Amino acid sequence: MSELRWNPQLRQWVIVASHRQDRTYKPPEDFCPLCPTLPGAFPTEVPAEDYDIVVFENKFPSLRMPPPPLEVEGSELYRTAPAEGICEVVLYSPDHHTTLSREPVTRIRNLIAVWIDRCRDLGSLPNIKYVLVFENKGDAVGVTLHHPHGQIYAFPFIPPTIAAELESAREHHSTEGQCLYCRILAEERGAGLRIIAENDQFCAFVPFFARYPFEVHLYPKRHVQSLPELSDGEQESLASLLKEVLVKYDALFGFTLPYMMVLHQAPAKGEHPYYHFHFEFYPLNRAADKLKYLASVESGAGTFITDMTPEDQAAKLRGEKTSG
Repeated sequence: MSELRWNPQLRQWVIVASHRQDRTYKPPEDFCPLCPTLPGAFPTEVPAEDYDIVVFENKFPSLRMPPPPLEVEGSELYRTAPAEGICEVVLYSPDHHTTLSREPVTRIRNLIAVWIDRCRDLGSLPNIKYVLVFENKGDAVGVTLHHPHGQIYAFPFIPPTIAAELESAREHHSTEGQCLYCRILAEERGAGLRIIAENDQFCAFVPFFARYPFEVHLYPKRHVQSLPELSDGEQESLASLLKEVLVKYDALFGFTLPYMMVLHQAPAKGEHPYYHFHFEFYPLNRAADKLKYLASVESGAGTFITDMTPEDQAAKLRGEKTSG
């Protein structure tokens, strides 16, 4: 069963996808469904002995095209809608033991080209309103398959976090006459305290308002709305800075850091000149052996509490000693 149910309190859709309870959960390495299919071995999702980067539809999708019929009839208050959309898996490498941080910049550049291709194709579909590129990495964030991979969701609606960002960006541009994100970037570069990596075309920093431990945002310096708008040179620069950020994450505690990586870009339809595409990274390790749990204040009230100043977080990511 897969369908959308409307939450009238928060005015947002919830995806109910009960069939995902049966999805593959931490299989042994010899039975990884994302590795290449080797001679004489069990067949995986990739019917080839080797590959570079692979994209295929998720075997246990939250959204489908065409969507399954609704199983629960809604009401005026409790609306339902078909769970229409597409969920794809993006395999970064045939090597089961690698991570994106360990891959060369050339492979990350190829991955960016794949993301751009999929964003264009999925975003052109008639009923798709938003394309979300993301990666969940590590046990701490609930990963069930450890082979290096990310995902792409093509939504029939604009997700609530993006909708809130769009509204803030639109209102700021209307009242202040400038891009909210360009202003954030200028503020961060002016202060300098929270910047962890930078090149000619991109800047990565722990934001002044960081919610997660060692949260990092990565902005293009040029005002662009979506990933496909980047020039070839900007794609090269993005690959280089992504690599630098991920290497800093792995150096932080001496192990490959779990995180959520989410690409925030403009919706697939319509004009949104006030928006500014960017990456956001959400690690959960507040120390090598301690996790940040989203408990009642965060989950129930929506207010985050952080145990470290963003300035200290940035200094630690830069490899500097701090008092905390």
